[in-house]
Amino acid sequence: MAQLSEPLLRAEGVGLSFAGVVALDDVSFEVREGELFAIIGPNGAGKTSLFNCVSGVYRPRAGRITFRGRDLRGLARHEIAAAGIARTFQNVELFPRLSVVENLMLGRHHLMRAGVLGGGLWFGPARAEEARHRERVERIVDFLEIEAIRGQVVASLPYGLQKRVELGRALAMEPALLLLDEPASGMNLEETEDMARFILDIKEELGIAQILVDHDMGLVMDIADRVMALDFGQKIAEGTPAEIQRDGAVIRAYLGAEEVAI
Repeated sequence: MAQLSEPLLRAEGVGLSFAGVVALDDVSFEVREGELFAIIGPNGAGKTSLFNCVSGVYRPRAGRITFRGRDLRGLARHEIAAAGIARTFQNVELFPRLSVVENLMLGRHHLMRAGVLGGGLWFGPARAEEARHRERVERIVDFLEIEAIRGQVVASLPYGLQKRVELGRALAMEPALLLLDEPASGMNLEETEDMARFILDIKEELGIAQILVDHDMGLVMDIADRVMALDFGQKIAEGTPAEIQRDGAVIRAYLGAEEVAI
C-alpha cells in the first residue's frame, strides 16, 4: 500500500567525512510515524555517525535531513531536541549523583516555562508547573516499572537499571522520534528481554517512532518493522527483517562470502 503521508524523518543523500575518511556516503532513508526502524552494520559501518547527524552532534557535508518537513541543518542540538527528537547513548550518560526521579526531571527541562524569579522563589505558576512535570515523570516511572528505585542515586544502580533510567529520561522529553543507540549492550538475557518489551510498549502504547541501533541481531529481527543495513558508510540493503536476513550483501558484510542466515 502506498504511503500517503509525509514521513516523520527523511534523510536524503547524507554524506559525512573526517579528514578524508568517509563515514557516510550518500545514505538515504525514511522513518514513518510510529515506526520501529532499525539500522544494522558491522563495527565502523557508520551507524552512530548517522545518529549523530540526526541529533545535531555532527553536520553532514552533503545531503539533508528533515524532521516533520523541517530541515535540521543549522539547528543546534537543543533545538533539535526541542523539535521532538530524543536519544539514548551507547554508554550511559546520566548524572550519577542525582536520584532516578531527578534524572528524569532533567528530561523535562526544555518544556519548563517558569522564569528565573518564579523558579527561584517557587511560588504560584512555577509550583503548579513543577507539579505537572513531576506527575508526568511518575507516569514514566510506572511505565518502566522502576517504582522501587525512584529515589535511589543512579550511581548505586546496576547497569541494566541505569540503561532503563536513561530510556526514561529520553521519554520524559516527550519525543516524536526516539533514537536508541545500543540500548541492550552489556545486558544479560533477562535485561535484554525487558528492554525489548519496553521498546515494543513505547511503539504500541505510546505511538513513538524509534530508530534502533544494536548489535544483537536476535533483538533487531524480532522487534523491528524495517531494517537498513550499512557497510563502510554505504547503505547496502533496506527491507523487512525477513528480507534483510536473506540479503546476500548483508550476509557478506557480516560473515564474508559464506551465506549463513543472520
